[in-house]
Amino acid sequence: MAESQSQGPGPGVNPLLTGVRVAEFSLHGTAPFCCMLLAFMGAEVIRVENRYDVRDIFRVRQLWPFNEINFNKKGVSLDLKHPEAVSLARRLVGKSDVVVENFSPGVMAKFGIDYPSLREVKPDLVMLSCTGFGQDGPEKDFASIAGTFAAMGGLSHITGYPDGIPTEQRSIFDMIVGQVMAFAIVSALIHRKRTGQGQYIDFSAREAIASLIGDVAMEYTLSGRIPGRKGNRDDIMAPHNCYRCAGEDRWVSIAVATDDEWRALCRAMGRPELAQEEKFADRVSRWKNQEEIDEFVNGWTEGQTPCEVTEKLQRVGVAAFPSMSSADIFADRHLKERGFLVEVDHPQMGKRFGSGYPWKFHDRPNPPIHPAPDLGQDNQYVFGQLLGLSQAEVEALEKKKAI
Repeated sequence: MAESQSQGPGPGVNPLLTGVRVAEFSLHGTAPFCCMLLAFMGAEVIRVENRYDVRDIFRVRQLWPFNEINFNKKGVSLDLKHPEAVSLARRLVGKSDVVVENFSPGVMAKFGIDYPSLREVKPDLVMLSCTGFGQDGPEKDFASIAGTFAAMGGLSHITGYPDGIPTEQRSIFDMIVGQVMAFAIVSALIHRKRTGQGQYIDFSAREAIASLIGDVAMEYTLSGRIPGRKGNRDDIMAPHNCYRCAGEDRWVSIAVATDDEWRALCRAMGRPELAQEEKFADRVSRWKNQEEIDEFVNGWTEGQTPCEVTEKLQRVGVAAFPSMSSADIFADRHLKERGFLVEVDHPQMGKRFGSGYPWKFHDRPNPPIHPAPDLGQDNQYVFGQLLGLSQAEVEALEKKKAI
């Protein structure tokens, strides 16, 4: 593996991917989030951006969302339309273990840094190319973005209310796709460690999302029925919904799976007699009469805060939790005490709280989190220290706008 000089895990910290270097050629959300997860695992991620032409919409629009998916990376700037910049990119790959890119099919080949070309400089390279539809097939050149991933993967069709339109879920799917990408890359690194062989991963965002609707697909293949939208309701559980609470736009989600939980809910609501009614006596009966149940539950929750309802129901073993806004999440004591919410000192925005590690390893602490790199901030380290260019050579390439 490449000799990595990552952004300094603290004393005693030994992340699992220490020693792995990732060259990231990316825009927008999927690949950046994937590579941030790899950086969280200890890989040295070097993000390659173009200062003069195509700009990342996250960086251009708002700096903090860009920061939130680019923690713990280094950053360099290259104009890949310049032959000398392409030469530097190839040299960087030669000192890396992984390449991740999410451009349209053919873009990396146009620059001369596609997988066949890069294998010449790094025979055991692991490379992942993420596109909306994959590198081949009749739709490979179709445009895609996070909002369309759910539509083309089958999730929008089953998301929303029965009398409403299919619902987009937007940028969350960049993150979901990025997680699956990271899983594929780690799998390929394990394969390389065992066999010495690199790997090219043709990754389709559409297929990653479609893989999440296994129950819906199974229902269609078994019965021919096409499941539709059902709001917050479940195929089996009732009550199962999001209920209004005191305050503006305040809600609590409640899900009852068993007869015991139903009786506990009725007692908590001060309506134990409901559990004795025949039309609510078992799961099937409750499911058939869930609209009436929802009226009872809403009448109870609307005079209380989401936290009050949650505390009462969790105390008796009923699954309930507030429907949390962003403000609620960043004020949440549980997330703070677990260390998920971290304060990051950004050179331009100052100190802000951000989302941290979604995991804990029992035998090693997570490395500290650093802000996303400014455009080209690590040019000197990468081109000078890592690739061995002199200061004069770097300055000459800057004048040519290759760097």
